[in-house]
Amino acid sequence: MNKAIDQKLRRTWRKAIILVASAILTAAAVAVASPAQAQTQPAGIDVSHYQGSINWNSVENAGIDFAYIKATEGTSYKDPRFNANYPNAYHAGLIRGAYHFARPNASSGSSQANYFASNGGGWSRDDQTLPGVLDIEAPPSGAYCYGLSTTQMRNWVNSFYNTYKSRTGRDVVIYTTASWWNTCTGSWTGMASKSPLWVAHWGVSSPTLPAGWRNTTWTFWQYTSSGSVPGISGNVDRNNFNGSQSRLLALANNTP
Repeated sequence: MNKAIDQKLRRTWRKAIILVASAILTAAAVAVASPAQAQTQPAGIDVSHYQGSINWNSVENAGIDFAYIKATEGTSYKDPRFNANYPNAYHAGLIRGAYHFARPNASSGSSQANYFASNGGGWSRDDQTLPGVLDIEAPPSGAYCYGLSTTQMRNWVNSFYNTYKSRTGRDVVIYTTASWWNTCTGSWTGMASKSPLWVAHWGVSSPTLPAGWRNTTWTFWQYTSSGSVPGISGNVDRNNFNGSQSRLLALANNTP
């Protein structure tokens, strides 16, 4: 059987099983309270080397539909587990994509977009590859806005976006928080018409959106950093997609 068709059939059957026994699966796969949407819409995780070795078949069997996997940071760092996580998630049947952790104080947006696209952030229409993500948020240490003015930050983000789209043909997804975005870009609305939003806001029933996207909506929502999923040791970020499984597949394949 064609591999792509076989994977779709497996996901269809799994969805039917989940609908019949959703309460049981939810108790087994999720160790934290989750918003109502997260129990009815496609479920996802995001991971990096911090999660260690992952059993992706167990992740898929637990009802996880998609995953974003850290690929790069700046222009010299590639996550040491990306080369295992990315293909293993694919072979387990998940729809997956890569993300880049931005370092706007280190180099230009264009150079970081090129590094990302060349080291895991590429895209292909194969039913299982999501567009890449620009993870732009407060740094682990140092200046909250990386020492850039709001105008400089806007230019940096726009440079990353334009280069990534030129390289891949896709609009980069932007991962951020409302507080960081509004502070460091000056509540810029210029990306909302171009980039899907992946918003991080934990412990609430609905997320606060950054400027611009308030008039549209979020595409992905990271609703907790303390989730639990079979196949992963320790905590993992949990996400959900704002739409049906067919819409998630359409986003992956860049189709209407």
